[in-house]
Amino acid sequence: MLPLLFLLLASPAAALVQDFCVADLKSSDTPAGYPCKSVTSVTVEDFAFAGLGAPGNTTNIIKAAVTPAFVGQFPGFNGLGLSMARLDLALGGVIPLHTHPAASEVLFVAQGTICAGFISSGANKVYLKSLNRGEIMVFPQGLLHFQFNSGKGPALGFVAFSSHNPGLQITDFALFANDLPSEVVEKVTFLDDAQVKKLKGVLGGSG
Repeated sequence: MLPLLFLLLASPAAALVQDFCVADLKSSDTPAGYPCKSVTSVTVEDFAFAGLGAPGNTTNIIKAAVTPAFVGQFPGFNGLGLSMARLDLALGGVIPLHTHPAASEVLFVAQGTICAGFISSGANKVYLKSLNRGEIMVFPQGLLHFQFNSGKGPALGFVAFSSHNPGLQITDFALFANDLPSEVVEKVTFLDDAQVKKLKGVLGGSG
């Protein structure tokens, strides 16, 4: 009992021994994050990131672009439980239904109008809101959610996550952009063969 108590009491103190842990991206990521770079090799550039300043390329099927500032792009986020991304949505642009298994998300609308929503895991209740410039919305961890441009011009948003590596799974891509057999997709989605093959063709899937 005493050794366990000692460990519990020592853990918070151990967390304060080191001010930060800038990711050593030459190593592999782990559930606890990347190993730390040597403190002697850390510079101020590890704590600054300019990648969210430029618009992303929206000339694609979803007419949208997501520019991430996760730990892989911004090593200073390692271990801090934070990350960000930029959302550029052209007219009609959409961020399809997706989930972040490891993080909650906050969306801030910087330009235009973005319709956003999420679906609860119990009653499948939909929480839907049209957001204008300066407004924010939160999306709880792991829940399916989406955003689309509902305005009359381009829209810009910035999102923050409660993890340095929030993870991402896009529902449409999970079903139609891989080699999951069409007959399996048809059974689990109630879509007919023609619809499944059409969507696999659009998203680059096979099977």
